[in-house]
Amino acid sequence: MARVLIVIFLAFVAQGCAGGGGTALMATGAGVAVGAGVDHTLSGIAYKTFPVSANEPRFATLKTLHRMDIGVVRDEETSARHAIVAKASDRIIEIELETPTRRTTRMRVVANMDGLFFKDAATATEIIVQTAQTLDTQLSARP
Repeated sequence: MARVLIVIFLAFVAQGCAGGGGTALMATGAGVAVGAGVDHTLSGIAYKTFPVSANEPRFATLKTLHRMDIGVVRDEETSARHAIVAKASDRIIEIELETPTRRTTRMRVVANMDGLFFKDAATATEIIVQTAQTLDTQLSARP
């Protein structure tokens, strides 16, 4: 019985590592609307897809980082992605906004602690949750 459980565990772990970001482990419990769809992988990378164009999550992210007292180090755009790098205490936070379609933006957040090997999934997830709340507030304020 113990061998079977070990094999199942190892298969699960190997599946999460091989995918490079596709295996969702858990969603946050910060509310049904906001927390739904916030996933993170075994490697501590958090993801969420928003049904809006890239500029709206970008501005919401920058506003959220400011509110959370996380300093933006770099904010740059490439042809298909928008990259934001921020710093908080001993964490370097990498945020990527990718637009699979004109009206869909996928947010990827990695909070690196003490180098590149240790990840803070809780901080990455909280940035996404707070950004979703900021985005909801911005969209509901429109006429």
